[in-house]
Amino acid sequence: MKILILGVNGFIGHHLANRILEEKEDWQVFGMDLGAERIGAALHNPRFNFLEGDISINREWIEYHIKKCDVVMPLVAIATPKLYVDDPVGVYQLDFEMNMNIVKQCVKYHKRVVFPSTSEVYGACTDPEFKEDESFLVVGPIQKERWIYSCCKQLLDRVIYAYGTRGHLEFTLFRPFNWIGPRLDSLDTAKEGSSRVVTQFIAELLLKRPINLVDGGHQKRCFTYVDDGISALMKILENKNDVCKNQIINIGNPENECSVKELADILKRLFRQHPDHQNDSIYSEIIDIPADTYYGKGYQDIYTRKPSIEIARNLLGWEPKVNLEDAMRMTLDSFLEENRTVRI
Repeated sequence: MKILILGVNGFIGHHLANRILEEKEDWQVFGMDLGAERIGAALHNPRFNFLEGDISINREWIEYHIKKCDVVMPLVAIATPKLYVDDPVGVYQLDFEMNMNIVKQCVKYHKRVVFPSTSEVYGACTDPEFKEDESFLVVGPIQKERWIYSCCKQLLDRVIYAYGTRGHLEFTLFRPFNWIGPRLDSLDTAKEGSSRVVTQFIAELLLKRPINLVDGGHQKRCFTYVDDGISALMKILENKNDVCKNQIINIGNPENECSVKELADILKRLFRQHPDHQNDSIYSEIIDIPADTYYGKGYQDIYTRKPSIEIARNLLGWEPKVNLEDAMRMTLDSFLEENRTVRI
């Protein structure tokens, strides 16, 4: 199998590429991204072909590889809430327009697309568990610009579904629910305040800065360790007996639900237990901050986001294995190891 991964240096992309190369001796990966700092040993693997490039510029290279590959995975996206508010036009241009160009080429060459939807498409749905084929996708008013990401992804889902169910391409949409693990974000990204919540909190602990709980941190999320998520993706790519053809699949861990406040408490406790930091003189305070102050007036929060994973269980025979405490500890340990030279 030949797989094209656009955004191969991203969080999901580099973990997936490395897993493929470790486990599938007859699979090849063709990858493109703006950089290669996360990819590691895969760069020297003869079954990995990498181009440092931009999906808005290297269009001929992309079309050529869409033509030659069996599966296309467009993983390029802006996926941090602060940027939805700060740069909604940039989010639209990259997350929708650039990816729509890729989808159209997959239609042109009748290719299989494994596309990253998002748990954000469910928006402010009030269901106790979000179901791919039943739950309403509920978003807020136009003035709340944080919904631009959700809307971009939802429209792509609908376009891919329409093309696929009419025979123009084969697709699987997967919806990750708060995947975490090594190399989720960089320390520099966290310093800017535009990383995802887990790495933002870890960076604050490392830099001895306050941990900000937006509106008290009552929002609940279900955290999924990346190894579990990648195992599900591998089953989707294998697609034995076409079980994933034209399917939408949540990939999350409903057992790993906690509030953002609980998340802060867990990470602070694990940080204080870490051998490098158990004797630190000071530790980060956990403080409340209004959403308008942290994100700006275009923000609107989601207070629950719990997946039903029955489709993943039934189609893939997949079950997440890593519990919340272990997932947080391994993510924290990896981040601290990568940033061991940082001392305050």
